[in-house]
Amino acid sequence: MTWKDGFFITFEGIDGSGKSTQARLLAEVLDKQGLATVLTREPGGSPGAEEIRALLVEGDPARWSPETEILLFTAARRDHLEKTILPSLAAGKTVISDRFADSTRVYQGVARADLRPMVDQLHSLMIGREPDLTFIIDMDPEHALRRGLARNSGEDRFEEFGLAFQQNLRAGFRALATEQKDRCVLIDGDRPIELVAADIAHRASRVHK
Repeated sequence: MTWKDGFFITFEGIDGSGKSTQARLLAEVLDKQGLATVLTREPGGSPGAEEIRALLVEGDPARWSPETEILLFTAARRDHLEKTILPSLAAGKTVISDRFADSTRVYQGVARADLRPMVDQLHSLMIGREPDLTFIIDMDPEHALRRGLARNSGEDRFEEFGLAFQQNLRAGFRALATEQKDRCVLIDGDRPIELVAADIAHRASRVHK
């Protein structure tokens, strides 16, 4: 598999869907093939963005309004873009990010509130970059929520919104996969980790040769 220089891949999905694991596994595959790969995450991925991450994923679910969350996520994403993503792409590296702008489109634009126009406007003004390829890990929300809460990570603010919220997230991500089908690939996450990883690696290999 050969990739064009500066390729940007993101992983999306509901909480507990396994996207973080799949992002790491794909990075390992590309590393073994000799590709310069940067594995990163959102919120976070740069020192400033990591500081904002704690504000967003810890604490009471009612800590922030959806509008405030949009501003915080956008601030973290801008720092991530400036400090990590763009320099890595400019150096010809493949960037794999566990979440990016699609999460804000679905979480704050659909599931938390009907604020998609606000999300899109801020993205256009402050980010202005889309991934080249996005894998959306789709799975049963009840199963994913149990798995997410079982991690006991302390970063479970969004899981604490409950099952109905996760169901809305799933619907939002599935709709996004249809809306952005030129770059989004919907992956069945209700399978063993190894089968999901093999599916992703196969699909990724077909995108750019």
